[in-house]
Order: sequence, then structure tokens, then C-alpha cells
Amino acid sequence: MTQATQIPAVDNPVKNMTDLVTEIARALVDDPANVSVEAIAEGDSTVIRLRVAQSDVGKVIGKQGRTARSMRTILSAASMKLKHRFSLDIVEQGEPPAASS
Repeated sequence: MTQATQIPAVDNPVKNMTDLVTEIARALVDDPANVSVEAIAEGDSTVIRLRVAQSDVGKVIGKQGRTARSMRTILSAASMKLKHRFSLDIVEQGEPPAASS
């Protein structure tokens, strides 16, 4: 009988979640080189901003937003386990960042 080995997780949950979103997005788009993910800390939560090429935005959002909703569901489940709230913003590459008040 073989025994499963567990790969130790990195102690940084924000990096783990940004890596997860990056890999999922790269698997969905036609131009994976234009995928970038940044984490923005906002109090006790983190906003993960996903940027993709303009032609790939529809692929990441999906029909009726199902793909984006699924990615947010995964983040929500991980948030409960990590006891840290994550949210996902999807923006087009080249779009200026939202102005902070």
C-alpha cells in the first residue's frame, strides 16, 4: 500500500490565493502571457485583481458570469479555511486602476 505524501503549503495565504487565481486564469485564456494578478490589502480582507487581455475577458467571466462566479466560490471556500476574506476583481489589461477616494 502506498502512502500519500503531503506537500507543505507556503505560510503565506495571500500568495497561495494569487497563485491559484493565476493558474486558473492562464488555463482559461488564449494569451496566458497577458495574465497578471495583484493582491490589494483592504483592512481584514484582500482584493485579488485579475488582469487579462481585452479579448480574453469574456473567457474569464464566462456565460452569464458562471466562470467568474465559480472562481469566487473557490476563493470563498478558501477564505473560510484560512479565516481571511478574499474577493476577486476582473479587469481588462491596460484599463487604468480605479481611483481611490
